[in-house]
Amino acid sequence: MLFTKARLADTWILDIEPRGDERGMFARVFCAEEFARHGLVTSYPQMNTNFSAKAGTLRGLHMQEGEHAEAKLVRCIAGAAFEMLVDLRPGSPTYRQWESFTLRAGDRRLLYAPAGCAHGFLALEDNTEITYFASRPYAPGAERGVRWDDPTLQMAWPIPITSLSDKDRSWPDLPPA
Repeated sequence: MLFTKARLADTWILDIEPRGDERGMFARVFCAEEFARHGLVTSYPQMNTNFSAKAGTLRGLHMQEGEHAEAKLVRCIAGAAFEMLVDLRPGSPTYRQWESFTLRAGDRRLLYAPAGCAHGFLALEDNTEITYFASRPYAPGAERGVRWDDPTLQMAWPIPITSLSDKDRSWPDLPPA
């Protein structure tokens, strides 16, 4: 696996190293030893999948707080997703900054999002599906969110948002820094 540091602290893009022949290819998408060497979480007790039927569907931005804060390992397995992270870790050098990534099924690329970052994605194509491993099980009472159009963050989305849940629409603005 190839590990590339992203701009947000502790965030990584992972590219697989396919080995193939006329039958197809094989590659690792997770290796606990390699993750540990890079200081990444190596235990993922929960795996989730998310399917969006239409381009323009936004999911997020979500996170869990406190002892339930979760790192995520995200991969797009169908279509294309515009992934957004917002660093909400007060001690981080990139606190209150955002970074975006495009994951496409054909790229077979992964995004490592550290615990304490809000995560969301916008489907760029119809029939987009992402899967992600979470380092902590879901805890409803610890869920928090950031609104997709928070004026203090000025996040840039590549296509119009055409579908958004009431919950995601109602997340509060971040308090002033």
